[in-house]
Amino acid sequence: MGILASFMVPHPPLIVPDVGRGGEEKVRETINAYEAVAREIAELAPETIIITSPHTTMYRDYFHISPGVGAEGNFGDFGAPRVKFDEVYDHELVNQISAMAFEDDFPAGFEGERKKLLDHGTMVPLYFIRKYYSEGDIIRIGLSGLSLAEHYQLGIYIKEAVEALNRRAVFVASGDLSHKLQDYGPYGFAPEGPVYDQRIMDVAGRAAFGEMLDFDDDFCDRAAECGHRSFVIMAGALDGVAVDAHVFSHQDVTGVGYGICSFYPKGADPDRCFLKQRLKGLEEERAKSDGYVQLARASMESYIRNRKRLRVPKDIPDELRSVLPEEMFRKQAGAFVSIHKHGELRGCIGTIGPTTDCIAEEIVNNAISASTRDPRFPAITEDELKWLEVNVDILGEPEDIDSKEQLDVKRYGVIVSCGGRRGLLLPDLEGVDDVDTQVSIALRKGGIDPDEDYQMQRFEVIRHT
Repeated sequence: MGILASFMVPHPPLIVPDVGRGGEEKVRETINAYEAVAREIAELAPETIIITSPHTTMYRDYFHISPGVGAEGNFGDFGAPRVKFDEVYDHELVNQISAMAFEDDFPAGFEGERKKLLDHGTMVPLYFIRKYYSEGDIIRIGLSGLSLAEHYQLGIYIKEAVEALNRRAVFVASGDLSHKLQDYGPYGFAPEGPVYDQRIMDVAGRAAFGEMLDFDDDFCDRAAECGHRSFVIMAGALDGVAVDAHVFSHQDVTGVGYGICSFYPKGADPDRCFLKQRLKGLEEERAKSDGYVQLARASMESYIRNRKRLRVPKDIPDELRSVLPEEMFRKQAGAFVSIHKHGELRGCIGTIGPTTDCIAEEIVNNAISASTRDPRFPAITEDELKWLEVNVDILGEPEDIDSKEQLDVKRYGVIVSCGGRRGLLLPDLEGVDDVDTQVSIALRKGGIDPDEDYQMQRFEVIRHT
């Protein structure tokens, strides 16, 4: 049958009466909405209830799906040990999702469980569901530190696995909204808090799932939300499907946002394949790249796919050679190649000054180094290539400066040096908004203490995208 419906729900233990002890009445609107959702799930009579929770086992680079026959849990950590759960896992569906992910070398599976007991991000939804519906196995899935696009892709695997087994399933995306909505709240206030809540509730109300992928990580961190990645997995599980969305409630009276929505599939809709749309957009942007970036990409792809280093100019394809300016083969300069995936840095290596006979060779070498030898990241794999964005910075000649006043973070990069140690930071980088931050990062990269006697140079770059 597939996924019958999906629900976006919060998980404050407060709303369980044995925990709240009367305090739950302040969020009565949320409780009433939860009751309505639970009744709808009971009417759907699913065979499996899929729950994504930010409070179960979580890894930076892996999605954990709880293994085994089942798990128990209670609200003892919140003063209500008598509220207990004994749930059975749909291990067949767990195995199906894991097998699909393994076949595609996607980082999801049932390895690495750290805590078998059910977490409150799972138990709060189950508390309401089990009041009205005692049947149905569950699946419990954690979030990760991976990109939003990869969370969405996990949702696609879940959808495909459910359909492959012909399961009647509902998807419950457990997650609170911003934790920084009120000064009196337990986490205080941040301006991004109300903005996040307003934005996510608008997106959910319109079922504009593609827009969920556009939320910036720094913005989400400042808003202190805990459910966004859970919601994105849910969105992926409805990929390519028309959706009837309904907002039940949104409250912020505790200083934490609680939003409840339902999403019912209404048939196939190819215009709602949001990850494919994003990939198509990347391909269109790559087609607009100039010759410098195209050469960096060609070098990277040749090495990753075939372990072949492009020789300049002998191995450069004629169609690429025709768009490369002659100065690339006549001039020398330092060059940095920066690689991003889903908006996050995936590799960056460069040279402060020329180390080869020409700029083209500098780019070819540094593209290989950035994609396979940046010590901060594992080597890029072939399946990642389609998602990568590449920039090339050609460095101008460094000039000595006497003080920070001669820097401009938008115009100049900085080189700091002390003895044989050097640190460099390129100009116009996201998140580097002032000179003090720029110099501080460069010092850290060079292993130089701010109290040491160091020298500074500035340089300009020509950035190619």
